[in-house]
Amino acid sequence: MKLEHEAGKEMFIDFAGKKLHIVDKETGEVVPVEVFVSILPNSQYTYVEACLSQKRRDLIACCTGALNFYGGVPKAIVSDNLKSAVTRASKYEAEINRTFKDFARHYNCVINPARGYAPKDKALVENAVHLTYQRIYYPLREMTFFSLGDLNREIRKLLSSYNSLLFKRKEASRTELFQSVERQYLKPLPQTPYELKDYKKAKVQKMGYVYFSPDRSYYSVPYRYIGKETCIHYTRDMVEVFFYHERIAMHRRSPDWGSYITNPAHLSSTNKYYSDWNPEFFKRKAARLGAHVLGCVERILVSQDYPEIGYKRAMGVIQLHKSYGPERLDNACRRALEGEASSYHHIKNILKNNMDKASLFYQDPEPTETHIPVHPNIRGASEYK
Repeated sequence: MKLEHEAGKEMFIDFAGKKLHIVDKETGEVVPVEVFVSILPNSQYTYVEACLSQKRRDLIACCTGALNFYGGVPKAIVSDNLKSAVTRASKYEAEINRTFKDFARHYNCVINPARGYAPKDKALVENAVHLTYQRIYYPLREMTFFSLGDLNREIRKLLSSYNSLLFKRKEASRTELFQSVERQYLKPLPQTPYELKDYKKAKVQKMGYVYFSPDRSYYSVPYRYIGKETCIHYTRDMVEVFFYHERIAMHRRSPDWGSYITNPAHLSSTNKYYSDWNPEFFKRKAARLGAHVLGCVERILVSQDYPEIGYKRAMGVIQLHKSYGPERLDNACRRALEGEASSYHHIKNILKNNMDKASLFYQDPEPTETHIPVHPNIRGASEYK
C-alpha cells in the first residue's frame, strides 16, 4: 500500500551493501570502509557518511552526525537488526542494544527496529542506498582517498548536489521540501552531544571502593553499599556507579592507572575523622581546651620529623580531658610547659599524681622580702674589715 509519512516522525537508517575504500599512506594498503545512509521519509532528505565499521561506536557516531545534519530529532529511528543496534531480534518486541537505547534517551526519541527479513518496512532508505550508488559511488570511482575525513568531505559535496535535484512530480528538491515542511516538526537537539557509554559490573570492596578494570583504578562509593553488586557506567571523561538503577556515585575519570579516587562525602564518620588529621586539625581541638593545651600540642607537633607520630601523641594529650576535665588538663599542660617537659607521659603523670593541684606547683612563687628593716644605723660588711 501507499504509505503516508508524517513530517518529523521517523528517520530510517541503513548501511550500504557495497563499500568504499581508502588507502593507507604508509603501507599502501587498501582499506574498505562502510557507508551509512539515513533518510527522513516525508521529504526524503538524505544523509550519507563513511565510517570504518558497523560496530556500535561507529553506528552511534553516524547517527549523531545525521541528527546534527538535519538540525533536529525525529520521534523515532527505524533501523534494521544489526548487532550494534539490536541485541535480540523479534517480530513483536525486539531487545535494543543498551548503548543505542541510552543514545535514544539522550536525544529524546525511540528506536523502532524493522522486522527481520522485512526490508519493505524501511523501503525508502533501501531505495536511498541504490540512489547513493548512482549519485555518490559512481563519481568517486576514479578518486583515491588517504583518510576518512577526505572521503567524507567529497561525499558531502556530492550529497549537497543530490539533495538539490528536483523531483519530477513534486517540482521541488529534497532540500526545499525539508526546509519548507519537515524541519519545523523535528524536536530540538540537546545542549550537549551524546558521549558513548560502556558498562561494567563491580562489587563494592570492604574499603568502600569499586574496581574499574579498564583503567585498573578504584572509585569510592558511599560506605553503606559495601558488599553490594553495582553497575559502572563510564564514558571517556566520567565514571558513574549505579545500584538498582539509582546513581550512587559519580567521578571524573582519572587518566592515572591504579589510582584511588575518593569523594570525602562517601567516607564513614570514622574514616572522615582520620582523614582530616593535620596540624591545624589538632590545634583547633587543643585551642578549645585551653591556651596551655594548645602550647603543648604545638610543641609536640614540631618536635617530630614524622608527622603521624606527633599526631598520635597530640591526640593522646587531647583525649586526657575526658578523664580529668579541660581545667585540670590545662593546668597540667601549664606545669609541663614550665618544666620543659611537654610530652604525653609527663602530662599524664602530672594528672595521675594530682601534681596539678599541689600549691607548690600551682601558685606562682611570691617575691622574697628581707626581714631586716631599713635603718640608717645598720652597718654593712665593710665595717668589720
